[in-house]
Amino acid sequence: MYPTDLKYTIEHEWVRVDGDAAAVGITDFAQQQLGDVVFVELPDVGRALTKGEVFGSIESVKAVSELFSPVSGTVVAVNGSLAAHPDNVNSQPHETWMIRVKISNAGDLDALMSSTRYDAFIA
Repeated sequence: MYPTDLKYTIEHEWVRVDGDAAAVGITDFAQQQLGDVVFVELPDVGRALTKGEVFGSIESVKAVSELFSPVSGTVVAVNGSLAAHPDNVNSQPHETWMIRVKISNAGDLDALMSSTRYDAFIA
């Protein structure tokens, strides 16, 4: 079962909402599919994102995958520790956030899946 305090996308990103901001990362399912993560490319702080827009990429020993923003808003922080430790995505996928976004449209959250729905989606 996936953490119930997170919301999920069909592209396998997760969102942890804190007030009008959200932390974004990838799910355990996604990191398992990728294999060992060796590099994460993230946007600059201040970048405006639209829901569904590519905000970066994640590279593993198997493939390079795009990362999609689950919400519209402005990037207010990036996880700089991923430059030195991209493998944190593998070891702690639901604790390792990539970006924090100040949400500009709270309605975007309504389209995201609960942990129960995500569990069924990947089954």
